[in-house]
Order: sequence, then structure tokens, then C-alpha cells
Amino acid sequence: MLTSVERLLFVRGVPIFKELRDDFLVRLASVMDELSFPKDYTIFTEGQEGRSLYIVVSGEVRVHIGNRDLARLQQGACFGEMSLFDAEPRSASVTTTEPCESLVLTQQQLYDAIDETPGIAINIIRLLSRRTRELNRKLNEAENAAKNRESAQV
Repeated sequence: MLTSVERLLFVRGVPIFKELRDDFLVRLASVMDELSFPKDYTIFTEGQEGRSLYIVVSGEVRVHIGNRDLARLQQGACFGEMSLFDAEPRSASVTTTEPCESLVLTQQQLYDAIDETPGIAINIIRLLSRRTRELNRKLNEAENAAKNRESAQV
């Protein structure tokens, strides 16, 4: 369990919150819940309704669709943020690869935060853009590798 000072220092280092004022971060950090998950625990499943963003405090999680890994996330990484904005079911599952501590921010807490400090929305948009670009890059690499394998077999 993090003390309030540790929680503030941790949240300050999370990329989507980096540009926010300390007085706002104190309030935001204080409303987040802290959750602990054991190894191999599925935090949420693809298709599930979601209204929470998670931040890895310690441990590691894998983001996956079925058995295909999309990402491995460690300390300071966020996941689950897409469902906060589009009200769509979760696009992937998230499972711990080791015991994991996380902070959770609900949709209502986030909306209240955006009302108070709109800059947080810009930070989240940047995060989503980076993730989309990374997934596009991985897809392109996989397609190129498949084409190269086909060419080599001919």
C-alpha cells in the first residue's frame, strides 16, 4: 500500500499526468483506488464493459487477444483507457504475468478531472495516438515478414 506522498510521487511520473499541476495531482492521486492482483489473474477480458483506467504500480501485465500478445506493460504504464471514452467493450484482455499492484481511475473521476484540467485529455489523446502508431508498426512488420517468407519459398 502506497502512502499519500508515495502515491503522489508515483502519479507525477505517469506519462498522461506529467504536465498536470501538483495541487491537481494530489486530488487525483487521493481518489484512486489501489488494487492487488495475483500472478496469472485476468483483470478484464476482451468484450467486457469497462469504465476504468489502470496504472501499473508494480509487476507486469500482458495485453492480449486470445493467445496473441499485443503488449507487456510495467511500472507507470496505463491500460484500459479506451473504454473510458468510447463506451465500447474492452478491445483486449489484460492478465498479470506476476503479482501486480495497480491504481484505478474510474470514468467519473476522470471526467471530473478533465473538467478541472483539460490538459489531461490532451495527454490521453497522445497516449492513444502512440499506441495506435505502435500497433500499426507491428502490423506492418508482421506483414513484411510474411511477404519475405513467401518470397523465400518461391
